[in-house]
Amino acid sequence: MPAYLIANVEVSNPEQYKQYQEFSSLALKAHNVKVLVRGGETVALEGNAPLRTVVMEFDTLEQAQAFHDSEEYRRARKAREGAAKMTMYVVQGL
Repeated sequence: MPAYLIANVEVSNPEQYKQYQEFSSLALKAHNVKVLVRGGETVALEGNAPLRTVVMEFDTLEQAQAFHDSEEYRRARKAREGAAKMTMYVVQGL
């Protein structure tokens, strides 16, 4: 069953965040992640929309968790420290 990793991001240090983007892109490639949304215009229809949204598709919840826990993505997370606030979660699809 597919799973979707969703991240809502508020960037506070754009220059430092560029390093996170570089490392996270390498992690995405290393794990063959299908990125459905990465930034882009957001329109709030009800309530408040996050400033930046990322949506990635995985074959399973376990694959999403493995990506998040991987050495490649840990490197990206370390680079992001102090540059952005992030809420990230995985939702099982249909």
